[in-house]
Amino acid sequence: MPDTPSWTCGGCGEEWPCATKQSQLLAEYGGASTGLAVYLGSCLFAAVEDLPALPVGRARNRFLGWLPRARY
Repeated sequence: MPDTPSWTCGGCGEEWPCATKQSQLLAEYGGASTGLAVYLGSCLFAAVEDLPALPVGRARNRFLGWLPRARY
């Protein structure tokens, strides 16, 4: 879980979700499922409230930009 309101990783201190947590979330959710995107979207919303100086575009990339895109 992230340490809030700083949104850093409780394990390594890096910005959450760090690379380790990203891998764990992908495994937990079985890939880039809708459920994972919804969860990360809710985290994004909370983080933007906690970190008002964080640019929205950077926040979006941090929380959602690393998700693999669906291939059709």
